[in-house]
Amino acid sequence: MFRNRQIPRRRRHQGKIMDNHMPRKKFWFVFFVLFFLWYLLLYGSDWSSFTTFSSISHNQDNPLQSVGSTSTNPTLQNVTIDFDVNHTSNYVSKNATIVEYKNHTESINVENDAIEDLEGLEKELEPILPQDDEERKQRVVEKPSTRKSCTGRYIYMHDLPTRFNDDYIKQCKLLNKWHDMCQYFVNSGLGNPIRLFSGSGWYVTHQFSLDVIFHHRMKQYECLTNDSSKAAAIYVPYYPGLDVSRYLWDYYNTSIRDTDALELYKWLRGKPEWDKVMGMDHFLVTGRITWDLRRGIDSGAGSEWGSKLMMLPESQNMTMVTIESSPWDKNDFAVPYPTYFHPSSEDQIFQWQNRMRKQRRRSLFCFAGAPRPNMKGSIRDEIMKQCTASNRRCKLMECKNEKHNCLKPANVMRMFQSSVFSLQPPGDSFTRRSTFDSILAGCIPVFFTPGSAYVQYLWHLPKDYGSYSVLISEEDVKQKKVNIESVLSRIPKEKVAAMREVVIKLIPKVIYARTRLEKVDDAFDLAVRGVIERIDGLKREMREGRNFSKEFDAESSWKYYTFGTTKQHEWDHYFKRHK
Repeated sequence: MFRNRQIPRRRRHQGKIMDNHMPRKKFWFVFFVLFFLWYLLLYGSDWSSFTTFSSISHNQDNPLQSVGSTSTNPTLQNVTIDFDVNHTSNYVSKNATIVEYKNHTESINVENDAIEDLEGLEKELEPILPQDDEERKQRVVEKPSTRKSCTGRYIYMHDLPTRFNDDYIKQCKLLNKWHDMCQYFVNSGLGNPIRLFSGSGWYVTHQFSLDVIFHHRMKQYECLTNDSSKAAAIYVPYYPGLDVSRYLWDYYNTSIRDTDALELYKWLRGKPEWDKVMGMDHFLVTGRITWDLRRGIDSGAGSEWGSKLMMLPESQNMTMVTIESSPWDKNDFAVPYPTYFHPSSEDQIFQWQNRMRKQRRRSLFCFAGAPRPNMKGSIRDEIMKQCTASNRRCKLMECKNEKHNCLKPANVMRMFQSSVFSLQPPGDSFTRRSTFDSILAGCIPVFFTPGSAYVQYLWHLPKDYGSYSVLISEEDVKQKKVNIESVLSRIPKEKVAAMREVVIKLIPKVIYARTRLEKVDDAFDLAVRGVIERIDGLKREMREGRNFSKEFDAESSWKYYTFGTTKQHEWDHYFKRHK
């Protein structure tokens, strides 16, 4: 009897224990569910889309967007920007709130129009950027559907001895004492192909390989002729950049450095094509900057830099095409540095442009480069300090020799693709290959001197420089009067959207296609057109008995070619040389 009564009591006691466990199990179940949802919200969502949480997102590690990522909203052909404008500095000068535009400066309204959040920018971008149907119509300015006549466009190419071109490639191991250059001259100077961004057309291209690339493209030129009497221009397929590269890093006697240049002109003077107008219709292309070929002093001890190719009398008659020209000389003209992208069809270009329109961009600005501690007046140290201090709103890639980060196309392109602006300060010279990598990625370049682009690439970039770039005073950066982050944050979002679209439309103009394109003018086509127009002008002046070279002083060349005048200009202080 006693036992029978104890059994139910024990069961009732166990039931109570089980009832006590049930709330605990429910509690832990709810806890794990909430934790899982919290994790998804925190790491699976882009909080930069919500202004309330923008300050939180700035304190999170924000890695570069993966290469294949695009906007999650298929109706928006725009950029995602992950920054606000609340981090302005108290020491920003009045000049810091000025962005220079064509022929004038314009104050920026920082109260209502500044870039504040993604949502507002998306709304602004939607009516501005072309949609799918419009993109097909507005992709680029295409060539006429009918084949253009070659009248006035014929080019004759000299058949030079191989010692002036191909033999340099055979000596590729001598071109750089620290780095094997041979890999960069396969595929006619494009370098080895790489599977980058899930598409073809990408190569490991060296910035100084234009000599070879241009020669290869000229062999495909539709109006090449064997009759020099028909030619509007005569191309000399000499590789001066590779020639001088063999002697830049050791103390070679100047006579050794100049040997091939002198022999080339001796060879040309013996040709009837030269005698016709004393080489006025001749041009050559170099993949080195002009300063590598403008040695002005012959000490004989090897203490001066480069060769004197561009200082020779014959060069004064020719048109010299280079990746960076001299603002103070009359006969050299700049064309874009080679990038990593060399498409074989227009469709590859169009697909890439559309991809850059949709690319998510999480950084306000970026910089890839190395400091110049031994270069007097360099602003790179200050730029790198400001980038580091910008609390993840600036991406910094230091180009250290031991890592070779900046020689890896994926590293460079991913950084530019994830940024709205890229800083392009002068380095060893005015210009940088990085400018064109930036444009290729749809990233708006920021310059600190007009010498970096505006007076250089007259055949390829818009004269309205404010439509595609920002100019910040180099002197203001030196004197720490300007905060770069503040300047860029204050640009109206409508202006950012319009600038970015102009940059993306520039992509075909700054790339060298692998093969001749039928509908699109690339950097090669525009360079050839520029050369022919210049030579036509010289011939016209000769017929009229004029000598344009006497109309202005060489020191004002940058001004004459850019603005058509030598009158006083607001940029004069940028190009004043201390003699």
